[in-house]
Amino acid sequence: MRAVLDRDYQETVGRDHVRRLMSILSLQAIYPGPKTSQPSPNHQVYPYLLRNIVAAYPNHIWGTDITYIRLAHGFCYLCAFLDWHSRFVLGWSLSNTMETSLCLNAWERATEYGHPAINNSDQGSQFTSLDFTQAVLQSGAQISMDGRGRCLDNIFTERLWRSVKYEDIYPKQYQTIPEARSGLTDYFQLYNYRRPHQSLNYRTPAEVYFNQPINLNQTKKEPNRLALLTP
Repeated sequence: MRAVLDRDYQETVGRDHVRRLMSILSLQAIYPGPKTSQPSPNHQVYPYLLRNIVAAYPNHIWGTDITYIRLAHGFCYLCAFLDWHSRFVLGWSLSNTMETSLCLNAWERATEYGHPAINNSDQGSQFTSLDFTQAVLQSGAQISMDGRGRCLDNIFTERLWRSVKYEDIYPKQYQTIPEARSGLTDYFQLYNYRRPHQSLNYRTPAEVYFNQPINLNQTKKEPNRLALLTP
C-alpha cells in the first residue's frame, strides 16, 4: 500500500503511518488466517525420504496436505491424497475441524485404490498422530515428512491446492460445507478424468494412473475403481 501511494499518487508516507490509517478505516489485508500445520511436541517426526527420488509409477509416492476453504461464516478444511506419478487425486475429505479424523477419512478413501510405497506429508499434528501413522505403517508404506518451512518438499500437492482454489473455490465462493462438498466432488471428477495436464503430455491423471484410455462418456459418476485396476 505504501509503495502504491508513492508510485501512483506521489504521496510519500511510512509503513507505520499506512498501518495506522488502515486500522482507523478498518481495512485489513486478505491472507490465510488459520494455520493448518501445527506440530505437536509429543509426536514422533519421521525423516524426509524423497530427496533425489522421482515418482516412477502409480502408488510409488503419495502426497497429502490440509488446506482451508473460506465460507460465508467461517472456514472448513480439505485434506487430500495425491499420487505424485499421475497427479491423480485418490481420496479427499472435508470437515469443519482439523482433527485427525479428517485425514483418516481421506486416507481410507484413497486406499480403496491401493497403498503407496511412500506417503509424504508435513509435520502437522494430524499426520504425526499415532492413529494416522499406525494406519500408514500398517498398510506397508513408509512415512516421509517435509522439513520445517520446506513447502517445496510437497510441491505437487501445493500445485493441486493452487488449481483447486483458482479454478473452483475462489470463483464459486462456497457458502456452506454441503455446497463445498458437492462442488468439489464435481471438480475432482473433472480434474482426474477430463482435465489434461501438460506435465503428463496432455493426458489426464486417470489415464496415467490406470495406464489405459478412459471413456469420458462413462465418467459422469466415478468409474468402478476395482474394474479400472483390473488388467
